[in-house]
Amino acid sequence: MIDRRSLLQAAAAGTAGLAASGFAGGALAQAGLRYGPEAAFSWESLKARAKALAAQPYTAPQPSKPEVLWRIDYDAHGRIRYKTDLALFADGPGRFPVTFFHLGRYFQKPVRMNVVAGGQAKEILYDPAYFDMPKDSPAHELTAGTGFAGFRFQEARDGKLDWRKNDWVAFLGASYFRAIGELGQYGLSARGIAIDTTTYGVPEEFPDFTHVWFETPADGSDQVTVYTLLDGPSVAGAYRFVMRRDKAVVMDIDCALTLRRSVRRLGLAPMTSMFWFSETAKPTMADWRPEVHDSDGLAIWTGAGERIWRPLNNPRSTMVSAFADRGPRGFGLLQRDRVFDHYQDGVFYDRRPDLWVEPKGDWGDGSVQLVENPTDDEIHDNINAMWVPDAPATEGRSYDLAYRLHWTADEPFPTSLARVVATRLGNGGQPGTDRPRGVRKFLIEFLGGPLKDLPPGVLPEPVLSASRGSFSYVRTEAVPDDVPGHWRAQFDLATEGTEPVELRCFLRSGNAILSESWLYQYHPVA
Repeated sequence: MIDRRSLLQAAAAGTAGLAASGFAGGALAQAGLRYGPEAAFSWESLKARAKALAAQPYTAPQPSKPEVLWRIDYDAHGRIRYKTDLALFADGPGRFPVTFFHLGRYFQKPVRMNVVAGGQAKEILYDPAYFDMPKDSPAHELTAGTGFAGFRFQEARDGKLDWRKNDWVAFLGASYFRAIGELGQYGLSARGIAIDTTTYGVPEEFPDFTHVWFETPADGSDQVTVYTLLDGPSVAGAYRFVMRRDKAVVMDIDCALTLRRSVRRLGLAPMTSMFWFSETAKPTMADWRPEVHDSDGLAIWTGAGERIWRPLNNPRSTMVSAFADRGPRGFGLLQRDRVFDHYQDGVFYDRRPDLWVEPKGDWGDGSVQLVENPTDDEIHDNINAMWVPDAPATEGRSYDLAYRLHWTADEPFPTSLARVVATRLGNGGQPGTDRPRGVRKFLIEFLGGPLKDLPPGVLPEPVLSASRGSFSYVRTEAVPDDVPGHWRAQFDLATEGTEPVELRCFLRSGNAILSESWLYQYHPVA
């Protein structure tokens, strides 16, 4: 699991601006930073470089003075702030300046930053003088050329927010990156690739974005283009990100990957989030807040058109769920509960973005896989979701993948069916009677869609299935809150043993499907 406080700490970063004309006479028009020599650059050449790299033995990025970086701990790292006067594109072209993160104990591998203009690239060479830092900071002992840890795009220079204080996308640590959604909050993260996540007997691998190239934007452009080189023991690859900051954040991603060696679980378009507890199940007195999570469910739009909602769990042990599909239309980790009173926290969990993957082209046969790890605190990213192809990921195999990421406040392609808005568990049986052991009551709330138009007196029918156990007290009723189309289905489930139970429920009326499919993994307690 990833320590969020280390991965997402807010150390101010920065870079330096280029004139609108890019490179002028082989030199930069704006002084302030140091640059390496020019070299030709293109997307095609980067893909060729990645493919050639995959044919060579892996060499890990070597940090400069690791003993110094180790002394730049969480607190020391937070006191190192990039000088925003040196932000790349601070004076244009484009609207979004770029700032950089400093290296430290938790980010020791150097990332080489480059700027591209007219098909020519120059490396931006690290210098401690780019950063404001305390006089006693260990970072003063680092030398020019050490490298950066990551970068972020600041808000628009001509926007409503102060660009020097606010950013909208950040790349930091391995191949992790994140963006704010429509509600202005960071939350879950995306990754370039996931290698052997939670694979028995095999340690997870975290390839790195080792090099970054910033395309000099057209004057006034409202989009940014970034290229990255990915490298790890099992894979090398090239990525192109075309990112737009509007009401939401949208990223068009192209990647070309080649495996150095075989991989047991290859996770494409992966994302990682945090789920501690929700209204569904909360440990007694674990925390004062009603709910703590960045995401509360996995949504899938299958190639066959089915809409699935799978609430997240914080299980007792690591669980991996696979949802087989062919040509998925989309999937994502979402935060559907947007009510502040359900969280009561000043870090605004109610505003955390949804992240939706929209595949481009036919992704073939595979599965959306969900990994749920146990956690006892909110500092850990314990949830992973990804697309895993069915075809074996063997040495030498190449992948060309294109997809779009939507960082939003809601699904970008909402279903016309009723959606699940709450999952509640309680003791089985009926009030006033002895409650039977091994029986659990489930209540699922559905809202909207065709439920708003049901004729008076018509009850939607719950369609239930379970991997084991038996149902009783099955019924539906309108929630007595005067909200049109707000219904709930409830049932009791009797089981023996502690093995997980896979549950499914949707609502119908006659042959008409009224809701998306609710899937849930129930963990009985002995």
